[in-house]
Amino acid sequence: MTFRETEDRGRGKTEPIIKFRGVRKAFGPKLIYRHLDLDVFAGETLTIMGGSGVGKSVMLKLLIRLLETDRGEVFFHGEDVTKLPNERAISKVRRRIAMLFQGAALFDSVSVGDNVAYGLREHLRDEMTEPQMAERVDWALSLVGLPGIEKMRPADLSGGMKKRVGLARAIAIQPEVLLYDEPTTGLDPINTERINHLINGLKATLHVTSIVVTHDMKSAFSVSDRMAMVHSGHIILHGTPDEFRFSTDPRVSDFINGVAPVTEDVETLLKS
Repeated sequence: MTFRETEDRGRGKTEPIIKFRGVRKAFGPKLIYRHLDLDVFAGETLTIMGGSGVGKSVMLKLLIRLLETDRGEVFFHGEDVTKLPNERAISKVRRRIAMLFQGAALFDSVSVGDNVAYGLREHLRDEMTEPQMAERVDWALSLVGLPGIEKMRPADLSGGMKKRVGLARAIAIQPEVLLYDEPTTGLDPINTERINHLINGLKATLHVTSIVVTHDMKSAFSVSDRMAMVHSGHIILHGTPDEFRFSTDPRVSDFINGVAPVTEDVETLLKS
């Protein structure tokens, strides 16, 4: 499916708010992306899927300039973020695109409240007073179902609670786009469902655009409006969940169904 077909079919030629075009990224000899093209539309939840090490999280970090592209362009509302001239310009993008990191990335030395307020102090210190920040922290923690825990320390929290505090920190700055890096990794089924519910709920409540990186197929089908699969340095399929469910591409169907391709050498080894 081409980008234009996707737009025409589902969105009436709506212009995407995020575009990756011809992006190449390598770490030394390890090539991550040879030619990455992808669109993200306002208000949707797009899930990026693929095996370990294919560059799913790298894509998010390229978008907010935590990593630099080797080649290609990354547009946010028509502006090429790869060409932003300084940290001040990059900070303006990060004010509008917030990220929930895989391990929540909380600061152990400060309270939950200070963790959630971190982005406010980083991006909005000239616009908000401390009482206003405290009110925003309470609002964000309440949205993720953890009101009143501002004085607790990250060490006192369960894994699921840490993820939710990390999410509260992301939404506290009221971003336009939320990036979720493996949001359910390491969580039990109950907390996994809680996070999936939060992703859907925050989309409806805050009207944010979401990009979710995951290898959890149950979660992917639970939260996605569209999905995209990374394989061999580029996107091999992007489309609706149903297009993925009924894909005849063995790379896609094997991944969804958890089927690992068995090489001839492995078959010989197993028979020996």
